[in-house]
Amino acid sequence: MEAKKRNALSFGAAAERYDRFRPPYPRAAFEWAVGGPPPRRVVDLGAGTGILTRGLVAAGYEVVPVEPDPEMRARLATATAGATALAGSAEDIPLPDGSVDAVVAGQAYHWFDAAAAHAEAARVLRPGGYFAAVWNLRDRREPWVAALDLIARAAGDQDHGRPTSFGDRFAPVEHREFTHETSLTGAHLVEMMTTRSYYLTADADTRKRFETDLADLARTHPDLAGRETFPLPYRTMVYRASTLRS
Repeated sequence: MEAKKRNALSFGAAAERYDRFRPPYPRAAFEWAVGGPPPRRVVDLGAGTGILTRGLVAAGYEVVPVEPDPEMRARLATATAGATALAGSAEDIPLPDGSVDAVVAGQAYHWFDAAAAHAEAARVLRPGGYFAAVWNLRDRREPWVAALDLIARAAGDQDHGRPTSFGDRFAPVEHREFTHETSLTGAHLVEMMTTRSYYLTADADTRKRFETDLADLARTHPDLAGRETFPLPYRTMVYRASTLRS
């Protein structure tokens, strides 16, 4: 199995922890991503444990989650009322042509075969529908978050890059940024960071060193030391494009 696919399917073993500690998405971000407020039928592509799906459902959208990992689908079913995940992938969406208003991928686009995913998204979208890629990125402009990023990069974290085009069946890509934050304890920070693919696929020594560095950061960094809880700021990046009308 190629490394990218292995990493993409590494999250199932940590599905419960992933679901508990990964951040949600601000409503303004996903509302812009899918082209506006409900009613809209939206595919959550690479839905994982349903974090984005739950936000969309709560906002009133009709959501079809699509997820290849059975352990992630199982967690989604347990934690997500009002949505049933379909077994499928970005490269093989199990829906008819022209059947949805938007396709959105939260934290998942960089795992896709881009050309195949673009073609499938265009196929299932109605004319003028939106395809969007969304990322919650830690805001490294905060000094302690910059220190956290250094630890993550030493453990194998990478910048996956952002899309500049979704192919010739889509209009030019638009981009917007939204901000929000979550509240964590030091223990929660460790739990959240150990849901990353570079940790889940690492050897035991690398995992242990990563956990120790995270705990030390929460205990000793001047912005965090002595605090029971602290905010982790995020920049939510949204890249979207509409299908071209024939």
